[in-house]
Order: sequence, then structure tokens, then C-alpha cells
Amino acid sequence: MIYLDNSATTKVYDEVAKQMVKIMTEDYGNPSSKHAKGLEAEGHIKTAKADLAKLLKVDEKEILFTSGGTESDNLALIGCAEANKRAGNHIVVSAIEHPAVAEVADYLEAQGYRITRLPVDANGIVDMQALSEALCEETILVSVMYVNNEIGSVQPIEAISAMIKEKAPKALLHVDAVQAFGKYKIYPKRMGIDLMSVSGHKIHGPKGVGFLFINSKVKIKPIMFGGGQQNGLRSGTDNVPGIAGIALAAKMIYDDFEKKREKLYALKKRLIEGVADIPDICVNGTTGEESAPHIVNISFIGVRSEVLLNTFAANGICVSAGSACSTHKQSVSSTLKAMGADAKRMDSAIRFSFSEWTTEEEIDKCLEVLHKELPMLRRFVRK
Repeated sequence: MIYLDNSATTKVYDEVAKQMVKIMTEDYGNPSSKHAKGLEAEGHIKTAKADLAKLLKVDEKEILFTSGGTESDNLALIGCAEANKRAGNHIVVSAIEHPAVAEVADYLEAQGYRITRLPVDANGIVDMQALSEALCEETILVSVMYVNNEIGSVQPIEAISAMIKEKAPKALLHVDAVQAFGKYKIYPKRMGIDLMSVSGHKIHGPKGVGFLFINSKVKIKPIMFGGGQQNGLRSGTDNVPGIAGIALAAKMIYDDFEKKREKLYALKKRLIEGVADIPDICVNGTTGEESAPHIVNISFIGVRSEVLLNTFAANGICVSAGSACSTHKQSVSSTLKAMGADAKRMDSAIRFSFSEWTTEEEIDKCLEVLHKELPMLRRFVRK
């Protein structure tokens, strides 16, 4: 089996899995308990916070553990909107956000907040002029994803932050870094990021755990209530195995960081150059090192994406038609639509995404299948 769907989820590091099993079977106490087992569990959380804070160069108190990217995004937008609504009711998001941001924006709009959705160019990059024109005294929050999960476009986060500070200094900047963390060195405070979402299962950690960086100066309200864990901001028994797992995965993914990035870019180049002689294709977004190293999105005009998915599956290759976070329903890509893609491009788009374990041989096998099967599929469609 060849797995080229690492933007959907990744294989867990063996070391992470072993550590989690140990915690579940040996260090299984509730970290809210004051006995020895509880303190043992609490120690794992403290270590995880310290390790993540060191990676991001932030304070340990600024790391809040969640169930993943979706919860982190929801808490960032709803929590900040509610905490800062006296300062204004205007929120800005990009037109290519993940549903965990886009649908929250829709929800907040229904609650009476004014939402501006920023257009993007043909490569999926936010229109900075539109951002400049949108920012105003009423703006309280801007949310822009670092790396787009479908096409790998990379937003100019530091430039966006600088513009916010100039045009709407009281506004907060939230960044969905689910696809960027582990692929870029990210230092939120240096970059002007006030809140940042990360998910464990995109970095060879476990599913069901993530974290939200929250600058200590940010006003935010909880959206979950209960036992008052994590200083009352995120109630619920702490997921100790998951928390330890995401922290260890984060440390490991940044080992030999530059070497891993170089390998991913080489794989990306190999795939793009390998399809260059195939007629009627379109690589969606930019293709060089100005884009994310692990994502390639290509439209094979004339063949619907689900047909291609079945063809790849029959050849033992796992790819996707876009985001895997919207259940199994097939829908129009909001990202490609915002970029101005026509129906033929949107209907035939396939996303390939790599990890540090992806090999050149696997890319070559994928290219072999494309060169063999695509002409036959096109002849069948034309008939």
C-alpha cells in the first residue's frame, strides 16, 4: 500500500505509540487527583507543556490542550468574539479557510457579527489590498490559515500581522497552523500571532488531541464548561496519553528538520515534473518552495476525481480529492472555487500529500499508474 494522503492524517511515530501505551497502562491516574497516580499523570502534562513552549518560544501557560484543530479553531473564534464584543463586532477570515473556521464564521454571522471573507488570487494567496480595506475600528479578530490544506498555498502571516497592527491595532490574529506546524519553524510572538491552532494527527501524533497557543494578553472566554480544568478555559478530564503523544511527536518532527523539508520538496518536484508531459492537466497553486513542501494538488481535466480515486485505490495507492475533514460527502472545493477554477478543474482535482516516510519509488509508481490509466479513462469518458 502506498499512502499519499498525509494531509488527512499521518502514521503515528512508534515512540509516540509506545509512550501512550505506557501512560494508559501504567501512569493512568487522573491528573486532577491529588494522590500519587494523579500527580504522576499531571507530571506528563507539565512536561508536554514545557516541551511545546520551548519549541514555540512561548510561556508554558500559553499552551492550552484541546481535542484537535477543530476545537482549537472554534475556541479561538467564538471565545475571542464573545470576550471582545464590546470592542467591536467585525471579524475577517479568508475565503479558503478550513470548515472549522469557515463554518464558525457563518455561525458568528448568524449571531450578529459582521464577517468579511477575503478573496484570494489564482494561487490561493490572500488579497492584501482587500485586507487593508477591510480592517477598521470595529475589527476584533482576523483568522487566516498558514498553509491551505487542499493546495498547500502559504500565506504571508508576518505581513498580515504587520498590516493588522497598523490598520486595526486592537484586533487579534488567529492562525490555523494545522498543516504548517512541523513543516515550518513557527514562533508566534515573533510573527505577531495571537492565537494558533495545531493538531496532533497531522504530525505523526495521535488523533483526538491538539493545542491552542493563546498569548497571555488575549481576552478569551471558554466555550466548554464543567470541572474547570486548564484554568477554567477548557473543562474536561485531561487526555494525558494524547497530550504526552502530541508533545513527543512535535519534538520528533522537528528533529533533522531541514533534511526532512528538503526531501519533501524533492518529492514534490519529482511528482510535478513527472506529470508535465500529460496533456490537459493543471497544477493548482504555486509549485516551488513558496508553497508547502508536502502538498500537491493537480486537476486531470476530463476525468472526475472520484473515478481517479477508485483507479488509484485499485492500484494500492491512497490519495484524496481534497479535505478529508468534511465527512465522506463530495462537495465543491471552496478553495479552488475562491481561486477562480472552473467546474472542470474542480471536478478533476486530486491531492497528493507526503510524509518523511514517502519514497521516490512510491512517487514513481504513482506516475506509472497515471501514465497508464489516464489515457484509457479519458477515452472511456469521451465515449
